[in-house]
Amino acid sequence: MRVVLVGYGSVGRAFARMLADRAHGLYSATGLSPRLVCVVDSRGAAVSPGGLDVEALNNAKDVGGSVGTLAKFGMGSVLGSTDVSALIRDIAADVVVESTPSALKNPGPALANLKAAFSSRKHAISVNKAPLALAMPALLELARYNRVEFRYSGTVGAGTPVLDTARKLAQGDRITRVRAILNGTTNYILWRMREAGASYEDALAEAQKLGFAESDPSTDVDGVDTATKVVILANTILGGGGGVGIGTLRPTMSDISITGIRAVDRGQIERATGRGHVVKLIGEIDTMTRRLSVSPQEVPAAGPLDVPRALNAVQFTLESAGEVSLIGRGAGGPETATAIIRDLVDIWNTPGVHE
Repeated sequence: MRVVLVGYGSVGRAFARMLADRAHGLYSATGLSPRLVCVVDSRGAAVSPGGLDVEALNNAKDVGGSVGTLAKFGMGSVLGSTDVSALIRDIAADVVVESTPSALKNPGPALANLKAAFSSRKHAISVNKAPLALAMPALLELARYNRVEFRYSGTVGAGTPVLDTARKLAQGDRITRVRAILNGTTNYILWRMREAGASYEDALAEAQKLGFAESDPSTDVDGVDTATKVVILANTILGGGGGVGIGTLRPTMSDISITGIRAVDRGQIERATGRGHVVKLIGEIDTMTRRLSVSPQEVPAAGPLDVPRALNAVQFTLESAGEVSLIGRGAGGPETATAIIRDLVDIWNTPGVHE
């Protein structure tokens, strides 16, 4: 299976390394033998129909600043979004992996990459949340129209199989509610405010020092990152995916109510503690009312949603089976790369893909 990888940051590099390290195991277990025929970063691209070597790619990136400096296979030093889309359309490949950074304010390039993949009859995998949060219904329809597969399990929960779990649960029962912690930065901040008695400002500064929070943390602390993931998860369980009692709603970011954690103070944390609760930033889906929201909420201390540090947690409420919870790491290059591998195998195992 010939793979185009767009985005060569921490996730892209981890994915390339896993492909190389797990090549024998993948083939033995599934018959899948993927090879990178094209890798694109923000400054260039490298192309080889016979496959690209990960060590050579990393050396070109580290020394030359771009995979485009790779000897023999490098393509220029600068690629615009139009050039990337054209490259995707023209190259002989089977799957396009979109792993560029999520940018809700500028989703155009990532959207163009996915549309170029679909229009040229290539399957696609995205770990970029932005195009799905803003145009997921259109992307799903475009993939169906072109009869290609589209996977995106790494957009919610990284390597923790949140979306796969949701699909499986919905096959045999009705999901009535989802409550989830989907952002490690805010979870760390609220955890430190409770555990260490830190102020919001001090906990945020600590999260930034440890690398959990960006210098501009607004996407995280204002609840936007959580909201994008709630929208993707809601599309999975509300969007007519074949589950029991699932409707046909295809929500977007305009359908969700968002409140971040900037206003959470020590008093709120202490009052919750006195009631045996903790404060968490909760993304919620009520499938009965079709209401989506993100807000700081109290949850029982030591309950399924009381997870420490930067962990994620998802609690599904089922009509017949009750509550099912899932806990795991929700971010990180290697963690997200495992989701890409999982999606690649899933596409390979789809009937008709390689017959």
